[in-house]
Amino acid sequence: MILTTKNSVREAINGNLTINKIYVQIGAKDFEVQKLSSLARNNKLKIEYLPKNILDKKFGKNQGIVAETVDFKYSSVDEIMKKSTSDLPFILILDGINDPHNFGAIIRSAECAGVDGIIIPKDRAVAVNDTVIKTSTGAVSNVLIARVPNINNEIEKLKKKGFWVWCAEAGGMDIYKTNLNGPIAVVIGSEGKGVSKLTKEKCDGVISMPMMGKINSLNASVATGIVLFEILRQRRG
Repeated sequence: MILTTKNSVREAINGNLTINKIYVQIGAKDFEVQKLSSLARNNKLKIEYLPKNILDKKFGKNQGIVAETVDFKYSSVDEIMKKSTSDLPFILILDGINDPHNFGAIIRSAECAGVDGIIIPKDRAVAVNDTVIKTSTGAVSNVLIARVPNINNEIEKLKKKGFWVWCAEAGGMDIYKTNLNGPIAVVIGSEGKGVSKLTKEKCDGVISMPMMGKINSLNASVATGIVLFEILRQRRG
């Protein structure tokens, strides 16, 4: 993957992405680019310096520094479970998110809300790519993501382990009047179709946000942020 923003390069260097090479614009006067170049040298990363016109031709729009990384390394659901050191594990399940910008924004919200990990399906959903990484502003380096063949099977497994699995969808219980404490997993549906019928049936319940306007739906990443931080608010008392 190719990362072309200073934020994404910084998080790649500091995070758990494996970097093949860093490309730096020759003569770059941007202090942040110079600082990142120094950080890359200190981490003994391979660096190539290129004139601005060559860097732009090779990678398109960039901020004077580019990171070439290996493909994102997914975790297993077991690894997500092991990560949780709390007796209140917190997992996010995405049912078919297709927009990489939404996915990146969701990862960012999940990291900020203290989610232990994210589960996504292998098919009919966006994978972690360079756009997702850029949009997450590096949060992807700090969040475990499992890519599984069937999220419904994972929901069943989580329920057997004591999780309460909530589906975030219209027509459910008021999120602000529902007890969202305890081991919890939240399912967020795709941008267009929402949570699939079968997946919704696998969940223990449906939670919804009260809507006061004429439009009765929110962008997937916005809705996810509201749900995650309401759970965090309840947990913090």
